[in-house]
Parts: sequence; C-alpha cells; structure tokens
Amino acid sequence: MELIAKATIQIQKPIEDVFEGIVNPQKMTNYFISESSGRMETGKELIWKFPEFDDEVPIKDIQIEMNRSISYVWDPETVVKIEMETQPDKSTVVKVIEDGKTYNEKNLKWAIGNTEGWANFLACMKAYLEYGIQLRKGAFEFMRKN
Repeated sequence: MELIAKATIQIQKPIEDVFEGIVNPQKMTNYFISESSGRMETGKELIWKFPEFDDEVPIKDIQIEMNRSISYVWDPETVVKIEMETQPDKSTVVKVIEDGKTYNEKNLKWAIGNTEGWANFLACMKAYLEYGIQLRKGAFEFMRKN
C-alpha cells in the first residue's frame, strides 16, 4: 500500500492565471518559495529555496501539460502532481497529489504533514491569486533554525 498526500481547492481565477501562478517563479515567490533558479518547464531541473529554511531543494523530472497539469520530483520516493480543471464559472479547481511512499509509521507522519502542507500551499496560492495577499509571509518564522 502506498501513502498519498493530497489537497484540493477552488480558485476564482481562470485556469491560465492559476497555471502561470505556479510555473512563474515571480508569482510563486509571493505565496510559496523564496527563490527559484528558473521557470518550471518540461525537462528542466530547478533549485527552490524557502523563506523558513536554509536548504536548497532540487526540483527534477518536471512535466508540464499547458493549463492542465504540472508534475515534478523533489523527494526521490514521491511524485508531486498538480492538476487544474476549469469550472463552468471560469474558476479553477486545483488538486495536488503527492504519492509514492510505502506504508510505515514514519511515512504515515509524512503523509499527514504533507497533506497539511499542500492544503496550506493551496490556501496561500488562493489568497495571493485572488486578492494579492501574502499569507505565507511571516507565518512559519517559528520553524527557522536559530
């Protein structure tokens, strides 16, 4: 049995805006990462930095289906897939699924933590794309290593 972390939200923006909000680092730095070595594109490898951590996170195996899906690997055991679907009112449902961990106690904690993390990612993205609010700013300072 494999464990899956997943979260879904509806964003009141057209799918093109949501897609661009994910692949464009100038947008993503307003709600998720602090820095990226480039734009997300199929076949490209990137380095992401986060505001709360000193680590650099390699982003590999990027696969893009324009205005539909984005997938990548940042943990050798899992694949992150972000799927987008246009709704009749021109809003967009965004689903994040990260899977691949085998079932054990350590990975069960991972699944719970990453599900929480992806829900936060989606809420921060919604606030930024719909209202220009940066919910993440200062939200995780308590996690910084001193």
